[in-house]
Amino acid sequence: MIPEPWTFALLALAAFRIWKLIADDRILDRPRDWVLGHIDVKRGGTYWSDFLTCPWCAGFWIVLAWTVAWWIEADTLVVAVPFAISAVVGLLGTAYYAVSGE
Repeated sequence: MIPEPWTFALLALAAFRIWKLIADDRILDRPRDWVLGHIDVKRGGTYWSDFLTCPWCAGFWIVLAWTVAWWIEADTLVVAVPFAISAVVGLLGTAYYAVSGE
């Protein structure tokens, strides 16, 4: 099933926000550093670090999880809404600071 445009945008923004939360947000610095610090380099430590911070790599799996959840239960969109709105606020805030020079 292919999502309607609004559903697509909602799921995409929610997936972006989850990726940003996992890959970059300061609130998860300590858990992310702990997890990555406990992955032995011989077992692909650099690979996992790259995987978690890459929007193409981790992003695919995050989008897949959102899509499967939506296929199984349409009410998944209710959960996606706060993440999507958060993504829009973050993107607009970043644009605002870039334009205003603050």
